Amino acid sequence: MIRKNNECSIEYREHMRDGDGTVEITNFISSPEELNGKGRLFARLTLKPGVSIGYHVHENDSELFYIMSGTAEYNDNGTLVEVKAGDVTVCPAGTGHGIANKGTETVELAAVIVYA
Repeated sequence: MIRKNNECSIEYREHMRDGDGTVEITNFISSPEELNGKGRLFARLTLKPGVSIGYHVHENDSELFYIMSGTAEYNDNGTLVEVKAGDVTVCPAGTGHGIANKGTETVELAAVIVYA
């Protein structure tokens, strides 16, 4: 199967996880079945300057971010770390994270959520 860029759905989530601004989400899959029931998200997240995803805990799944462009402040289970293009973050089940674009350039990242 091939899904062309113009076939991906885009959604806008305001104050995602109590964060600031609006996150643009380009969904690369249309349902969890496309991940063989092993996950629920494969998407590009776009955070314009000042936009963030608030801190939250993953109970029954893990989330991975691959930073494609820009620089952001990543909350790694309570520790703030700068992440930039090429970096990968992993939030295992039972831990928490958040991410904030505090810079002047747009941050784009690929996000994958897999079930624990």
